[in-house]
Amino acid sequence: MLRLSNLIKSTFEETHSKMLNGSIIIWNFTNRCNLLCHHCYSKADIYEKDTLTLEQIKKTTKELKQSNINFVIFSGGEPLLRKDIFEIASYMKEQKIFTYLSTNGFYINKKNVEKIINTFNYIGISIDGIEDIHDNFRGHKGAYKKAIDSIKLIQEHGGNVGIRFTLTKETQDSFYKMFELVEKLNVKKFYISHLVYSGRGKENLDIDISKEKRREYVEYIIDKAFEYYKEKKDIDIVTGNMEMDAIILLNRFKKDYPHKALNLEKRLLNWKGNSCGSRLGNINWQGVVKPDPFFPFAIGNYLQMSFNEIWNNSKNEILNKLRNFPRKIKGKCKICKYINICNGGSRARAYALSGDLWQEDPSCYLTNEEIRS
Repeated sequence: MLRLSNLIKSTFEETHSKMLNGSIIIWNFTNRCNLLCHHCYSKADIYEKDTLTLEQIKKTTKELKQSNINFVIFSGGEPLLRKDIFEIASYMKEQKIFTYLSTNGFYINKKNVEKIINTFNYIGISIDGIEDIHDNFRGHKGAYKKAIDSIKLIQEHGGNVGIRFTLTKETQDSFYKMFELVEKLNVKKFYISHLVYSGRGKENLDIDISKEKRREYVEYIIDKAFEYYKEKKDIDIVTGNMEMDAIILLNRFKKDYPHKALNLEKRLLNWKGNSCGSRLGNINWQGVVKPDPFFPFAIGNYLQMSFNEIWNNSKNEILNKLRNFPRKIKGKCKICKYINICNGGSRARAYALSGDLWQEDPSCYLTNEEIRS
């Protein structure tokens, strides 16, 4: 993920950028979900059954810490459908692991809101457009209103809550209005995710936006991040699954703030772009371990061998290639002077369209002239 607001602030003020001390695991604790979202990478539905036991999860949690995994994003399906989800999160906090909840907000209510706030360090609620668009995209009438109510409820009780939005053809008509919503609700974080082709997202390749529209939206996202900084609005803008956004930010600094551009570039080189398989990993509801949630291949199953053996396997060819920096990527990445910043982008998107993990990211909107200049 690219922490745009933090990079702008820290570059201008020459303070430390927010950097993860350790790695993140996105853990799909269940594949049950009450919604049928069009972009769902796990194809979740309400009829799935939970397969992981609390004992298996606790055992692996200890192993995460041993592998320098200090952050876990609770995902699904809908994680709040697991009856033991609070016990899992509390155990992780005992192990000094930060816990982030990624939810559709449907099961947050007055009875459990304080428990959710006290259990999780951060709560991200998905909203994929203004009412009709969100409800259609998420497959449930009333889902939007419930999500908004949950955000307000968490805020009323002093919780740390943000909005997650996925940019697609189906949601783009709400793109500009989403910023109005974020400002009206005064949420602390707005996470904008670019579509990755996996699960139902792979079956719906036609819902992805064009490179031209993507670039237009990214320019606007960066405009808003600068605006919020200058107006001292406490709204943190973050983008995900499109490391090329960092290059647009860098070029903006080169144009408008050239005396700060080298400072930013050093921060981006330290960030190192796409971190799939190194600072980011995924565990699903069956114990399968992957380099990220969208990745087309597993690297092991912690029900069959320990997580440490899987994650620290020096003989795994995929992990070794992913952790090589900068990665050896084909196509226009071979001539790109920014490879040390974006690290080649999404391997899942590359594989979905070319059948080759090491081909260029097909969603990259940078031109050949830009990457050579």
